Amino acid sequence: MSSPATVAPSPTGIRRIVAASLIGTTIEWYDFFLYGTAAALVFNKLFFPTSDPLTGTLIAFVTYAIGFLARPLGGVVFGHFGDRLGRKKLLVLSLLMMGGATFAMGLLPTHASIGVGAPILLTVLRLVQGFALGGEWGGAVLIVSEHGGDRHRGFWASWPQSGAPGGNLLATGVLALLAAVQSDATFLAWGWRVPFLLSGVLVVVGLWIRLSVSESPVFLAAQAARGASGEARGELPVVQVFRRSWRQVLTAVGARFGENISYYVLTSFLLVYVTAHLGLPKSTALNAVLIGSAVHFVTIPAWGALSDRIGRRPVTLIGSAGMAVWAFAFFALVDSESFVVITAAVTAGLLLHGAMYGPQAAFISELFDTEVRYSGASMGSQLASIVAGALAPIVAVELLKDHGSSLPVSLYLCAAAVVTTLTVAFARETRGRDLARTGTAPAAAPGYDRKDAAGTLSA
Repeated sequence: MSSPATVAPSPTGIRRIVAASLIGTTIEWYDFFLYGTAAALVFNKLFFPTSDPLTGTLIAFVTYAIGFLARPLGGVVFGHFGDRLGRKKLLVLSLLMMGGATFAMGLLPTHASIGVGAPILLTVLRLVQGFALGGEWGGAVLIVSEHGGDRHRGFWASWPQSGAPGGNLLATGVLALLAAVQSDATFLAWGWRVPFLLSGVLVVVGLWIRLSVSESPVFLAAQAARGASGEARGELPVVQVFRRSWRQVLTAVGARFGENISYYVLTSFLLVYVTAHLGLPKSTALNAVLIGSAVHFVTIPAWGALSDRIGRRPVTLIGSAGMAVWAFAFFALVDSESFVVITAAVTAGLLLHGAMYGPQAAFISELFDTEVRYSGASMGSQLASIVAGALAPIVAVELLKDHGSSLPVSLYLCAAAVVTTLTVAFARETRGRDLARTGTAPAAAPGYDRKDAAGTLSA
């Protein structure tokens, strides 16, 4: 059964929705990335002290990966209730959970104070972070995708994607500032706690903004249709996803595979490589990531807008194929030990990552039907986070530790990019699909958009 094409709200309305989603997502990614940055710089010393710096860092990244393991569970739980109760309520809950866990990390005693209890408590809070983020991504991109019209969905839905570099920019920026104005001893003693405690303030701001957003009209229409027809809820959304849409889930996993691995290698692992392998100051890597993330933040929507013109697949393939090549140039440039060259290498890598990441929100949203969209999008994205993002820093550190060279890491990054390239190359184009349709809907014909808000059809 088909329905009228998704109608876009007024420009003011969609901007408010996008702003609320972007700010909330930035705060949640700030919380999540803050742990990754701290794992490379602080937690390996304060919570996992060992005689070998790389071993301590490796253990810290293991707990970093544990947060990813909780993300699919969060995706299932939040996806279920998001498909049943609505997107907005679950987004508010995810923000509260993430912010609370991050704030609590800033209050934790260290290994020197309570011994093994410190890393255990840190790991538990990391699990809460992962659980909350598992439900955040799907809801944030869907509430924008389902509010916006079909014609410009790639552009509008890409803004919540900018929350990832926005959060990384904020987390790295705060840590870089503290590292610049404090001695290493002061930073390790208490300075590292400041960014975690700051999360409490950010959550209050994000909560106020998210409560002002209206529920997705596509979800409300589907809910009303079920009520009017007296349709029973039937099987769980997650069961429907794996029974009817498992191919779409695998497509989402493959599309995110190279994107996930490349991002964590270019950011989190870079901090380890520059400090532990090259022996450069941590400010070199922090500032390079800071500048690269700023460029990344503003260019992701440009890639999303381009996907509205030429399709989700071509833009993604630009990024994945480019990353397969850049995997080798990246470390060659970083090995120059020049701050300017390292910054250029990171920035170019994040630009290619943005080509994969920008269209991704619209692409994955368009893969699934309304009644299972939150569950399907969350499961596809969060399963990728386990097999790709969670392991990326660990695999990269282990390869560096075993071989003492960046070449195996480059091969790993290249292989990940090839997986995404092949997945997207064989996927169907989704640009222009009406999200209000129910049942399995084919994608719009390549080169055409469905009706926009004005009701015109354009090539």
